[in-house]
Amino acid sequence: MAGSRIGSARLAGIVGTCFVVGFAGVLAATSDAMHVPGTRTIEAITSRIRLSSRSAEASYVPPSSARTPLRTVSSETVPPSQPARDTAEPAVPGATLPPPPASARIGPVTHVWQTWNNCGPATITMALSALGRAETQIAAVNFLKTSKDDKNVGPSELVAYARSRGLDAEWRVGGDVTILKRLLAERIPVIVEVGFNPEGKDWMGHYRLLVGYDDATARFTAYDSYLAPGVNVPQPYDTLDGDWRAFNRTFIPIYRPAQAETVIAIAGSADTEPQNLRALATATRELTERPKDAFVWFNQGMSLTALGRTADAAASFDQARLLKLPWRMLWYQFGPFDAYLAEGRLDDVLTLANANLAQTPDLEESHFFKGRALQEAGRFAEARASYQRALAANSRYIPAYHYLSTLPK
Repeated sequence: MAGSRIGSARLAGIVGTCFVVGFAGVLAATSDAMHVPGTRTIEAITSRIRLSSRSAEASYVPPSSARTPLRTVSSETVPPSQPARDTAEPAVPGATLPPPPASARIGPVTHVWQTWNNCGPATITMALSALGRAETQIAAVNFLKTSKDDKNVGPSELVAYARSRGLDAEWRVGGDVTILKRLLAERIPVIVEVGFNPEGKDWMGHYRLLVGYDDATARFTAYDSYLAPGVNVPQPYDTLDGDWRAFNRTFIPIYRPAQAETVIAIAGSADTEPQNLRALATATRELTERPKDAFVWFNQGMSLTALGRTADAAASFDQARLLKLPWRMLWYQFGPFDAYLAEGRLDDVLTLANANLAQTPDLEESHFFKGRALQEAGRFAEARASYQRALAANSRYIPAYHYLSTLPK
């Protein structure tokens, strides 16, 4: 997602999933959109890159052209899941806490219809309303995005916006239904990142706000910026978990600063290693039940990448691609770029980036990773052009600034 080189993938991926996502939210407070933040800001952003470094050729199925054969993966068999290196099951957050109550509800909540391509800004606005904060979608858009065509507002950016409003927020991977219920029982609204198939449209990434649950009906109460204005959207536990699986069960609790210790007790610390060990254990377990689920293979790859096991991750991503991921998958999550770069598979990185850009030319992450592969190949003029295209799409995209500075003069 790469030291003084800050690893190409690491810097890019840390800033996100949505892989690296647009860094607009983190940097919007600067008066000069082209200003490069200081070291502390970059370090904060890179923590996002490591996790969301959120398919390729045959499996990355763009709807028309740009399909190339998948290499190094047999189309006949599904290999066994990658074994975890540690046999001990990772600790589960909140395991010593009492069971959550049978139901809970937070409110009132102001429903916000999303404007074009703005589920992130709309959803964080609804989340703040659940905590009594009157905000507008346009304020969130202005903070989070430099362009209306920005396709991906990542979890770290939503966290930054909540903090800019005097609240606190974290984002985690590897959640489960019990964690969500415990947070909601403490009156902490939770944003989940899910796969979404609107009627008549292709699969896409989406955010949904959870504000309650009821064990009697086994449903969460949700608000969705695309659906049902002013009406609660019922989400059966199993349905929500199935949609959530596409993003390695990423969740974002929004809370008052005084609740920080409660969030840690329920959801675990912000340390990425325990989160990814838990998520890896979940994916490995799920692959025994659903070995042909592309999302589970992808989740395994994401966690392995975050844990630095890029060879194993690349094999997991190969299998996810073979099993046919949605064609928008790498608009939001960038682990395959990270893993393939680390393993020297530059052609794969270029194939994936070009497949994305053939569908829409304004994905800064794809321009960035294309630049990284070109730079590694010694094609410096082309790499420079790719980094500049990334910045044209998002002038606050820190990794592109960093790697431009590493190119030969």
